[in-house]
Amino acid sequence: MQAQILKTPESDEYYFEEGCFILELSNTAQDPQLSIARARLKTGKSTRLHRLSNLIERYVILSGQGSVEVAELPAQTVNVGNVVIIPPHCAQKITNTGEDDLVFLALCTPRFEKQFYEDIDD
Repeated sequence: MQAQILKTPESDEYYFEEGCFILELSNTAQDPQLSIARARLKTGKSTRLHRLSNLIERYVILSGQGSVEVAELPAQTVNVGNVVIIPPHCAQKITNTGEDDLVFLALCTPRFEKQFYEDIDD
């Protein structure tokens, strides 16, 4: 790996089947230990109930307010600065309960690859 500055244009944001908009800030085979994505969820929307295999995911809430469900934990309110740690194979879902977009970083170790995503919603 070499020193570098990654600059991802906003136009690279895309809608992911999970139910939110994703901007991949860093996710390459040259840095397999970590991926960083910015997720954006519209007001009143929820991601689909899903789980990820083979990686640990962390949400870092940047703006907005939501309710998150992880594994057997009861749903909990999350706000700016909160961190949600999601071990491999745990069911997870997040809902935007605020008046503005819910924006958070999703940090995955090792890096996220689509084959690790499993939709388990009804």
